[in-house]
Amino acid sequence: MKRQFSLGYLTAPTCAPPEMIYLAGRAGYDYVSLRTIAMGLPGEANFGLAGNPTLLRHTRAALAETGVRLLDIENARIHDQVDLAGYLPELEIAADLGAKSVLTNIWSDDRDFAVDRFAELCALAGRCNLRVSLEFVTWAKIVGIQDAVELIREAGVDNAGIMVDLLHFNRSRCTLQELATLPPELISGVQLCDAPAEIPTTVAGLVHHGRAERLYPGEGGIDIAGIVAHLPNVVCGIEIPNLERAQVIGNAEHVFQCLEKTKQYFHEHVL
Repeated sequence: MKRQFSLGYLTAPTCAPPEMIYLAGRAGYDYVSLRTIAMGLPGEANFGLAGNPTLLRHTRAALAETGVRLLDIENARIHDQVDLAGYLPELEIAADLGAKSVLTNIWSDDRDFAVDRFAELCALAGRCNLRVSLEFVTWAKIVGIQDAVELIREAGVDNAGIMVDLLHFNRSRCTLQELATLPPELISGVQLCDAPAEIPTTVAGLVHHGRAERLYPGEGGIDIAGIVAHLPNVVCGIEIPNLERAQVIGNAEHVFQCLEKTKQYFHEHVL
């Protein structure tokens, strides 16, 4: 079974979209996943394409020159002050560039609000022929598989699925049994990584591992093979932010090693 791989934004978060695409092409990735909707985090660069024609032109050229395809964009978060209409320009550009979906996660305590806004986001994405991938995040408001399933069902939408990030699957203590009960069509994607077996006990620790210290497959304690065995043959996103490693060996080598180590792990452990 041929696997296809996408370079996730967080693996090289300092790289603008064109640079990331060229790195992905040289390393042998099939796809890239870009953050064109900034989260406003400290030190985060804004790589929005809708307001930057030059960046958009170079991004389009990089895709054409490398043959790397755009898998999805992030992060259309749902929070209490969200302006969903503000996401539409990036959704339209992503669709024009060939993207298949947009990633979201939930950061509001108001359940009814979250369900309604999620349904609205799905409607906006639908206008662009995009699917919405709902990622459960251990330190957010939708933290596990069942939470994600229930929200999608409450929203009553037909263009949404669940993004299974292996770090959050592990840190939220999801089970293979939960994953086995999901209809394959409800799984929109997977983000691969490894992490230390010991789960941090504080939010700060969870966030630090999630954004700065993930490991190559086989280096940690996540049952990657067991999880992947319960997934359909979706494109495998590789999301391995490791700031120290990238600083020491450089983004290009880190991006290359992420793919090489993942392929090696799959060859040895995944059918």
